[in-house]
Amino acid sequence: MNLISSESKEIKAPPAAVWAVISDIGNAAAVISAIKDIEVLEPGNDGGIVGLKWKETREWMGRDAVEVMWVTDADELSFYETRAESHGCIYKSRLELAPMPTGTRLAMTFYCQPQTVGARLMWLLTGWMARKSLCKAIAQDLEDIKVAVENSW
Repeated sequence: MNLISSESKEIKAPPAAVWAVISDIGNAAAVISAIKDIEVLEPGNDGGIVGLKWKETREWMGRDAVEVMWVTDADELSFYETRAESHGCIYKSRLELAPMPTGTRLAMTFYCQPQTVGARLMWLLTGWMARKSLCKAIAQDLEDIKVAVENSW
């Protein structure tokens, strides 16, 4: 699994306020500026977030990118992990909350694992570009979340 990026942001609000925003995936398009649309495909198991599956349309490198994603693991107020599979790769991300005296540190980590020969070749040729774009996208997503949480809390 190739680590692409790991970024974090301090948010001046308690973990519960941050969790309320990041776990409301159905409304993510109202929070994250790059997301154009969210379509929930399956609810989480037993009313929780694990198992939640959605189709996300976001602006990526000047184009619309559509991915089906799902939550694979979570611990309320602590973290959740997602997975997507497309273009011959497995993509995993983790949003993790850490309480701080001034609020919460929200960290996002993103991994890519090429599965096919074509995906491995593309990773070798263009992985540096993808990494640079993803670092910017993750930083902007975290900033958007910070603004939404701090404005609502």
